[in-house]
Amino acid sequence: MRVAVFNCREDEKEFFTQYAPQYGAEVVDIPQCPTAENTGLTYGCDCVNITSDAPVTAEMIDRYVAGGVKYLVTRTIGREHIDTEYAAKAGLGVGSITYSPDSVADYTIMLILMVLRNVKTIMKRSEGGDFSLTAVRGRQLGNLTVGLLGTGNIGAVTAKHLSGFGCRIFAHTRHPSPELKGILTYVDFDTLLAQSDILSLHVPADSSTFHIVDREAIGKMKAGAVLINTARGTLVDTDALIDGLESGRIGGAGLDVVENDREIFYRDQKQKIIPNRQMAVLNAMPNVILLPHTAFYTDQAVKDMVKRSLQNCCEYLDTCKEKEKTA
Repeated sequence: MRVAVFNCREDEKEFFTQYAPQYGAEVVDIPQCPTAENTGLTYGCDCVNITSDAPVTAEMIDRYVAGGVKYLVTRTIGREHIDTEYAAKAGLGVGSITYSPDSVADYTIMLILMVLRNVKTIMKRSEGGDFSLTAVRGRQLGNLTVGLLGTGNIGAVTAKHLSGFGCRIFAHTRHPSPELKGILTYVDFDTLLAQSDILSLHVPADSSTFHIVDREAIGKMKAGAVLINTARGTLVDTDALIDGLESGRIGGAGLDVVENDREIFYRDQKQKIIPNRQMAVLNAMPNVILLPHTAFYTDQAVKDMVKRSLQNCCEYLDTCKEKEKTA
């Protein structure tokens, strides 16, 4: 099979080289984000392999299909950057991958601890030689209640890792997990908001979760609660979050994602004016840590993303062949 791989980073190439022979893949390296203008580079390929850096539109899907592409896989868990509804109508298979949930779970806990212990302020002061203790006293995680919105792979591992800190853990999800019995308590959404000292988001981005943390939700949150988001920026109404932080309703935030970050993160923005005023406001706040969507980024996760994307391509094409035989 021929697989067109868009926007392949240098650290991914070693894994594509390692796993391509295992799955019988001829990799066509396209060092660009997918666009309508470069769809022609995929002509004659069976699969297109992308990341979440750019949207895949109906126009692009039509051109992929016309060029012989049968399957589109994203090396990410989320697929909200793909017009999946149109792809289904066009007959293009679409898939995403899973990777080691420990990467994001560990990062989530790191952000929780950094916000609770005022690490941003401590580090900035220390760089300037100010080692005073004024206004940097933190809170202990074991004394607090953590609320998890979503207990899929990442949320479940986050809960298991948090259990070692001795904190109380609440969760709200569409599909409660029996394996988490004894680790956390499932509650309704309003109770999660009202009782959590830390609210951590672990749900996918879709129409049902868009701005799930909005002004109304923030108004129901425990006063001074910390918000952690390592999932997707669209889960949070950023203007409402900023207002909540400025009013003191929200006591701090640890954000690995933010609305409209897709074309900003993963690029060198030095000496550039970043067209996102919300990011500038959040970055200026001492109780907010804003990081560039790197929670996933570990050696194990990158290896998983590459391997499983190729595996998905192989399995999809094999399924297509079987269907053709029985047709």
